[in-house]
Amino acid sequence: MRLRRGPPSLRENVLRHVLLWLGAVWLLGSVVAVGVGQWFTRQAFDRALLDDAYLLASKVQVQDQRLALQLTPREVEDVLFDQNETVLFTVRGADGVLLAGDAALPGAPRLVAPGHRFQDADLGGRRFRVVTLAVAGPSMFSVSVAQSTSERSRLLRELLAFSLAPQVLLLLVLAWRLHRSIAQDIAPLSKLRTAVEERRAGDFTPVPVQADSAEAHDLAESINLLLARLEESARGQREFTGNVAHELRTPLAGIRAQAEYGLRHRDPEVWREQLQGIAASESRASQVLDKLLALALAYEAGTALQLVPVRLDEAVQQAVMRFLPRADKQGVDLGAEGVDTPATVQADMTLIESILDNLLENALRHGAVTAEGRPVVTVAVQQEGGRTVLSVQDNGPGIPAERQPEMLKRGVRGVGPGSGTGGGVGLALVTFYAQLLQAPVTFGSGPDGRGWRCAIVFGGRGEGTG
Repeated sequence: MRLRRGPPSLRENVLRHVLLWLGAVWLLGSVVAVGVGQWFTRQAFDRALLDDAYLLASKVQVQDQRLALQLTPREVEDVLFDQNETVLFTVRGADGVLLAGDAALPGAPRLVAPGHRFQDADLGGRRFRVVTLAVAGPSMFSVSVAQSTSERSRLLRELLAFSLAPQVLLLLVLAWRLHRSIAQDIAPLSKLRTAVEERRAGDFTPVPVQADSAEAHDLAESINLLLARLEESARGQREFTGNVAHELRTPLAGIRAQAEYGLRHRDPEVWREQLQGIAASESRASQVLDKLLALALAYEAGTALQLVPVRLDEAVQQAVMRFLPRADKQGVDLGAEGVDTPATVQADMTLIESILDNLLENALRHGAVTAEGRPVVTVAVQQEGGRTVLSVQDNGPGIPAERQPEMLKRGVRGVGPGSGTGGGVGLALVTFYAQLLQAPVTFGSGPDGRGWRCAIVFGGRGEGTG
């Protein structure tokens, strides 16, 4: 069974692309070098061959009214001596008749004007370079000198070997060095991959950024940004779970209390009344759950909450009626102020109800129970400078100013009698809901310096009172 190999590594890709282009440039440079070397080699040999032709032409003179080469065979051999190549020559008249030289060298092309011409020829299976020189004198004649090209080829091969061999060696050294350099450059990516692979689920701490290149550094920063977003999303999920548990606790407790009360009575009318209360509590719990889901989806999508006109006075009255039995049972004087005048704000009814429930739950659970004398919790709706202020205040001992920000943290609660009002999840939710409603929220002491007061201001763009 053959295992299918995955895609090549980044190091292999970079090395292949770099070496491919280096090889192409090297090959092109080699071709150019060979061409230049061949051209200069030919020029050097051709010039020497032409000099021999001029030297022979200078020894052609008129003798007895006819042209003759004034050199003995020994002198001709000395003039054309070459220890590596075979050299042939001919001297021909204007009519092409051979005057001197080797008959094996075929007749050269006729030149009608003084000058020279080079050409390549095959003689006896060997390659020759031939130059033909036409000379104007008392009588027109031409001199041809042919030289075999084996020495030229040998020099060209040596030039190619001595010029290309070092380049091949340098290319191999460069490939080895590139392999090491690329491996060092992408080492941070391997470390980054290892750090991500070994990361435990739920661990959103930033990965270490140790990179020598901007790309690796930017990749690590992007991963850290992704981890931050994932941590924020996970935190949002945890908060959503906590919010659901906290918000459903009150209606579920009411349902349980109403069911227990109905089971203690045999009057069908009491049963009917308690069943209606259970149905109302279940409906409210469903509304709260639906709103939390909608808020979670809106938060993920980054969309704003749709605010609509809400009668704040009516919401306060209903909240007070919901908590009145519990307040009476605890001996707390629960009342409302400013609800006789209609007050309309731009908000969301479910969030308003959740804010009131959390504030009243907090006041009855922590603030009022530590009050001196009869505990009092007051919910007020006031008009201040064209804005509507919703406040909940108790007459408990309150909390020091330095502990006010601490109370807004999730999970922080008052501890025992005298500890003052606690925050826990409730006040964190109140702050979050107020931000969604674009309503500033403040926490502090009451007007007389006693107790604890939470105030939420509604007003501004898109809001009105009535």
